[in-house]
Amino acid sequence: MSLNCGIVGLPNVGKSTIFRAITSAPAEAANYPFCTIEPNVGRVEVPDSRLNKITEFIKPQKVIPSVVEFVDIAGLVKGASKGEGLGNQFLGHIRQVGAICHVVRCFEDENVVHVEGKIDPIADIETINLELALADLETVTKRVGNLSKMLKSHDKKVKEKALIAQPILENLKNILEEGKPARSLNLDAEEVDAIKDLHLITLKKVLYVCNVDEDSVVDGNEHVEKVKKYADAEDARTVIICGKIESEIADLDSREEKLEFLESIGLEESGLDKMIKEGYELLELSTYFTAGEKEVRAWTYETGYKAPQAAGVIHTDFERGFIKAEVYHCNDLFELQSEQKVKEAGKLRIEGKEYVVKDGDVMHFRFNV
Repeated sequence: MSLNCGIVGLPNVGKSTIFRAITSAPAEAANYPFCTIEPNVGRVEVPDSRLNKITEFIKPQKVIPSVVEFVDIAGLVKGASKGEGLGNQFLGHIRQVGAICHVVRCFEDENVVHVEGKIDPIADIETINLELALADLETVTKRVGNLSKMLKSHDKKVKEKALIAQPILENLKNILEEGKPARSLNLDAEEVDAIKDLHLITLKKVLYVCNVDEDSVVDGNEHVEKVKKYADAEDARTVIICGKIESEIADLDSREEKLEFLESIGLEESGLDKMIKEGYELLELSTYFTAGEKEVRAWTYETGYKAPQAAGVIHTDFERGFIKAEVYHCNDLFELQSEQKVKEAGKLRIEGKEYVVKDGDVMHFRFNV
């Protein structure tokens, strides 16, 4: 399991520049729309100081961090839901990601053209959101049209599924016709499960990424404030990032150089680190560790997982044959400085199938298949 985010936005808002900087993967960045057609995919290590600290007390042959996957999706435009700007192709890519990083242009630069000819972040957001809502409306409308057939089905399961989905689909159709996202209905887990096969774009959680100039990276600007206010109204998150600065950070060789550079401009962490942290919270993800002589590794899991589910992140056999787990928290290791002392202090526990894994747990699974 990894954090999977699609980077979307209007053309020329800085998506590809940010993608290229944070992933150090090749992505064409040019001053004209639609320079990105096929989505670029980059995998980035998740920064977690706990992982490296564990290796101070448990010396492994290798260290494996969690990863986050960013997908750079071509710029959407007004009419994308009807195929404008190769819109249908781009919308299909968005359906495959776990969350959306919506890059919004919050900088003035007469040398970088804006597809609408003016800098208006809220209008930009609403253009994208409307196109995504219209695309979902088409999907929902098709399903509603098939409901009568499903309700008459002789297959009991198909009929039951249709009965459950019917009121949800009707509510979705109404809200999408208003240009509002499906997530604004605040569907519960059972309702989401009933329509999950539709892969609705506007049901995905969104992180608004405010792309600013160098002077606004610390405190933001009036454009950022507008985006924050908009995001707060729909219970979404925002993060400030400067594509140009991220490009400069990406060119530095060592972590020490990067930290010195960030300190020199008044930042404690890079825009990438902030995006990853916000993404984890957005998708309610956490991290546990496995540690031994062969490797120390970070594993991403959904917050609230019980021990067998967390074991399944490693391999489905681990979940199917789960017996118990040996568990202690990484903070106990940092305090006592060895696994032996953790054991002697009674901090290492044997947990069963009902144990809810905590962020920062160090785990060793016992299983039988």
